[in-house]
Amino acid sequence: MAVSTDQSSSLRAPEQSPGASTTVAPDLAKSAAGVSLRSVTKKYGAVTAIKDINLEIPAGVYCCLLGPSGCGKTTALRVISGHETVTSGQVLIGDHQVHDLPPAKRNTAMMFQNYALFPHKTVWQNIEFGLKMKQVPLKERQQRVDEILDLVGLSHTGDRKPHQLSGGQQQRIALARALVNRPQVLMLDEPLSALDENLRVRMRGELRKIQKQFGLTFIQVTHHVEEAFSLSDQIVVMNHGHIDQIATPGELFATPASQFVAKFIGDNNLFSGKVVSTTAYRGNRELVELTIPGLGNLFAIGHGGQVGTEAACSVRPDLLQLETTPAAPQPAQDKPANALTARITNIELTGFVTRVSLAIEATGQDLLHTIRTVDCSRLALQEGQLVSLKWSVDDCVFLPY
Repeated sequence: MAVSTDQSSSLRAPEQSPGASTTVAPDLAKSAAGVSLRSVTKKYGAVTAIKDINLEIPAGVYCCLLGPSGCGKTTALRVISGHETVTSGQVLIGDHQVHDLPPAKRNTAMMFQNYALFPHKTVWQNIEFGLKMKQVPLKERQQRVDEILDLVGLSHTGDRKPHQLSGGQQQRIALARALVNRPQVLMLDEPLSALDENLRVRMRGELRKIQKQFGLTFIQVTHHVEEAFSLSDQIVVMNHGHIDQIATPGELFATPASQFVAKFIGDNNLFSGKVVSTTAYRGNRELVELTIPGLGNLFAIGHGGQVGTEAACSVRPDLLQLETTPAAPQPAQDKPANALTARITNIELTGFVTRVSLAIEATGQDLLHTIRTVDCSRLALQEGQLVSLKWSVDDCVFLPY
């Protein structure tokens, strides 16, 4: 079931950050275009890879298609690029329908996972290749290649072969080769997956810097949640060939729209049950009461609660409040609170943050609490210890499906 959302329509191209470089080729700065998928379906025989997708990606944003293997994100990217034809629906780049056009006619560029640099050509020749195929005059080719090498900070590598470059330098050359053709949209198919962890983190910063510098529309496929959060203006979460949620990173982190999204984006604690009541809450939201088997009633904030239907709620591990003393009876409050008793099953130090695994005393369900390591040391937590957990209804997200 896809989420009906207007979040993407409110997203606008980000403004140039004060500290970003202003050395942008004028033709590149003006060339960004938005992308629209309208009721797009792609089938391979009897298998439906993506079904009835509607998506608006504004010009100049960094969009990540996020999801597990087989969810349809790569198919969606290839449909936009023209490397796959649509079974039905429309693909637009800017105001132009392109779903019947070959890749070369779409004014897009693709950066592949392995960079696909020609090993026998120099860096300069690699970047020049696309321009040469388009029969761009030699003088213009020289100007554009030199210009793009300067913009990505690799002018000194023009005479080298790809094997003489570091992984990060190879990535920037692959980007330069794509950008020199002045595409309206640049697509990236898991460009960081082949890098080690430290280089991947550094290259995330490079990608974001270059995207802001050129002001182009970037669409990237990834299954790494942290990568999507760090890079994106817009995240599209896909599952089984449809879109579950379209949101900014902040919106996605704070308010996942489905049980799948809540599980996929992190270690959210989920509680499944049935809706027993709904009441109006501030900000046009609902206070939803759920009965959880073996646990009692919990309260969450959201939309779409229907009494008697199965649903769930989630709370982030960092928003749980842990107390080492038994919970005392609470005085009457304006709004209900959520609380339970759990036993610590594991304590894992990860650096500044410690992960505390727990099992609910009444049901045995596993939970996760994250706490600053300094606070964990102060509390002297131990495996097997019985603790109290509580959390605000405002931190508990209602998940109707």
